[in-house]
Amino acid sequence: MRASINRGLIVAIGLALTACASAPVRYYTLVAPLQETSSAPAVPFLIDLQSVGVPVQVDQPQLLVRQANGGITQLDNERWVAPLADELRTALSAELTQKLGTQDIAGLPSPINKPVLRIKVEVRRFDSLPGQYAVINADWSLAMTGDKNVTRLYCSSRLREPVPGDYSSLVRGHQKAIASLATQISEAARSLTSAQGGICPKSS
Repeated sequence: MRASINRGLIVAIGLALTACASAPVRYYTLVAPLQETSSAPAVPFLIDLQSVGVPVQVDQPQLLVRQANGGITQLDNERWVAPLADELRTALSAELTQKLGTQDIAGLPSPINKPVLRIKVEVRRFDSLPGQYAVINADWSLAMTGDKNVTRLYCSSRLREPVPGDYSSLVRGHQKAIASLATQISEAARSLTSAQGGICPKSS
C-alpha cells in the first residue's frame, strides 16, 4: 500500500513539473526598438526626466489586463522586465532624447552654463484591454531652469492605441502611446523656448 502511495505521489509531482515547464514566464519591455535619428534640429538645453508616477493598482511585476466585463486579470506568466515606473521612465527618456536631440541628465549634477528642462510625468491611467486598446493618460509639467525666472508649463495627454489580440501587440500599443506622449512633450518643450512661450498639445 505504501509503495502504491509513493508511486502515486511521484506521478503527481511529475505531472505538476510538466505543467510548470509548459507555461514559461515571458518578459516584456516598454522600451521600443531603436529608431532612425530625428531630422529635427537639436534643442539648446538638456533634460532632467524625473521619476514617473504610476497608479498603485497597475504597479505590479505582472501585466494587468482589463476584461470585457470590467474585471481585472493578473497574468502571472506575462511580466515586465523591470518595475513599471522604471519601464515608463526609461522608455520615455529614450524617446525624448531622440526627438529633441539632447541628453537626459537625471541623477547627474546640473551644468553651470547650460539650461536644463525638468520634466515631471504622472501617469493617471495605464489601461490594457487585449484585442481592443492600450490607454495612457498622463499629467505632466515642464520647468526650464538656468535663469532668474523659472518658466513652467502644465499639460495633460490622453492617448489610446488600438491593438490586436495578443499580449505582444498590447505592449507595442503602449510603446506607441509612449512615443506619442514623447512627441507631445517635445513639441511643448520646443515651444517653451520660443516666442510662443509654451503651448500644451490639444487633448484628443
